[in-house]
Amino acid sequence: MRRALIVSLVVLLGVVAGSGAFTFVYAEGASYLRDDAEACGNCHVMDEQLRAWGRGSHRVAAVCNDCHAPHDSLFAKLAVKALNGFNHSWAFTTGSYPEVLRITPLNRRVTESACRHCHGAVVSVIEPHAAGTDSGSEELACIRCHEEVGHP
Repeated sequence: MRRALIVSLVVLLGVVAGSGAFTFVYAEGASYLRDDAEACGNCHVMDEQLRAWGRGSHRVAAVCNDCHAPHDSLFAKLAVKALNGFNHSWAFTTGSYPEVLRITPLNRRVTESACRHCHGAVVSVIEPHAAGTDSGSEELACIRCHEEVGHP
């Protein structure tokens, strides 16, 4: 009985690992480990975002990871990339993504942090004046006004 359970677990683990490896290779998963913006175009759903980035001002200064991955640590960057990779793979494989793609709250925070990473000097000058805006005492959000900068 115990041997049959171990064999079943090994077989299940093999199926999961094999399916994962096949999916990783089929979806060109290794391309997402680089900073090549073309990797984001591997999925046809992202074609418009890639084309829009190519028309925008950031195409000469930033690639996808510069805006959509954390800058504070390698662990945070890899964790966000892994989470997004799994979520994107799941959504695209099952066809469960919305017609109009929307940024998640986590990715909104990551992108906001990326804006501040590159444009901190400008933000530090603007932010003290934000208290007089309708944002109240909340931190000024770059992508509130500049939401189409990376993807016009």
